[in-house]
Amino acid sequence: MALETFPKEQTLEMRKRLIGQSCRLFFSHDPVKIVRARGQYLYDENGLQYLDCISNVQHVGHCHPSITQAASAQMELLNANTRFLHDNIVQYADRLAATLPNKLSVFYFVNSGSEANDLALRLAHQYTGHDDVVVLDHAYHGHLTSLIDISPYKFRKLGAQKDWVHVAPLPDPYRGMFREDHPDLAQAYADIIQSLICDVHKKGRKISAFFAESLPSVGGQIILPPGYSSKVAEYVRAAGGVFVADEVQTGFGRVGTHFWAFQLQGEDFCPDILTMGKPMGNGHPLACVVTTTEIANAFTANGVEYFNTFGGNPVSCAIGLAVLDVIEREDLRGNALRVGGHLKELLKQLQAKHTIIGDVRGVGLFLGLELVKDREDRSPATEEADQVVKRMKEERIVLSTDGPWENVIKFKPPMCFSMEDAERVAEKIDQILQDLKRTHHKVESRH
Repeated sequence: MALETFPKEQTLEMRKRLIGQSCRLFFSHDPVKIVRARGQYLYDENGLQYLDCISNVQHVGHCHPSITQAASAQMELLNANTRFLHDNIVQYADRLAATLPNKLSVFYFVNSGSEANDLALRLAHQYTGHDDVVVLDHAYHGHLTSLIDISPYKFRKLGAQKDWVHVAPLPDPYRGMFREDHPDLAQAYADIIQSLICDVHKKGRKISAFFAESLPSVGGQIILPPGYSSKVAEYVRAAGGVFVADEVQTGFGRVGTHFWAFQLQGEDFCPDILTMGKPMGNGHPLACVVTTTEIANAFTANGVEYFNTFGGNPVSCAIGLAVLDVIEREDLRGNALRVGGHLKELLKQLQAKHTIIGDVRGVGLFLGLELVKDREDRSPATEEADQVVKRMKEERIVLSTDGPWENVIKFKPPMCFSMEDAERVAEKIDQILQDLKRTHHKVESRH
């Protein structure tokens, strides 16, 4: 099979002409054309290799042979409407159930994380009989209209917040309302949720759900204070609502110590609804919602049949099973713990060397490097973060930024990322930050 049909310039011209311009490319000033990939590496049309630090969709590595073989074998045999009885969907649900607390036992398979989060909203509304939702500031939960409505990251740009959506501060220990020196961060941030719920009640409304990522990603690779989710769940459930944990970005062992990021909050915490997506199919459209029997029964009791024509089809589930096999066989959770820990330590060493690095945070292979102009006032170094990403691309390392000010360099690579990859990344960032420092000093000396 030819690696490219058109020259890069023609592909770019056709994309600009045919594809909606709101669908932006990485490095839009100078896009990279990728024609093949394997593991944690991408290859352009000239055969140049790029280290991929951001493709958390390809969870066990690009084009993993076990995944492609499972997909091909099942596709040759059967791929049909999910309303036919088939072994793959129940086998896959059973395997997923083994990774979860017993409370979460009823599965609904869909095709994308956005679909999963939309269904989670429906489940919460049906079970509670209420509409109001509490979300975290700068959250993003998907591109459907229902999810734009609960995603401050999107709706703030559109200038419209629905009256049934209530926004709580991001529990960011580095930059938030309460910071790392607070004696009880979890309680302080949870108390704001309780206050929001009281305000909702004063308006004669009631809470349906608290909806949050287990680790806010677009918000800047935030690690929630330990105990926060348990306290929030207590307040939300007392008000008749449910706790929805969005793990579309963070599930399937990325945090290393646990299979699910919500488990970082302690053994006593379990959400009422859990959504998952991106890593499930390693690049194949596969997502899921899992919930309690009580919530599922309420959803059934409305008398409206729910079906998803292709969610959980035989090919998708064969791929999902293969992904679970690879995670276990190649000890990718252990790899995330070891390599992620090593990368975090290397970045901490850079923090001690470069004052522009304000914070290094994360768990496993979910890490953030926050750049600041000044460590005292923590003013975001947005332009510098952008320069680092562009310079890293010149070094053929693919990174991107996130956070409210786009000053957090994020790391969510395929789980096969290696120690050597981590060292290469840290070395190149070090060189680039040294260059930026020299350039800054030259500019200052001229003035």
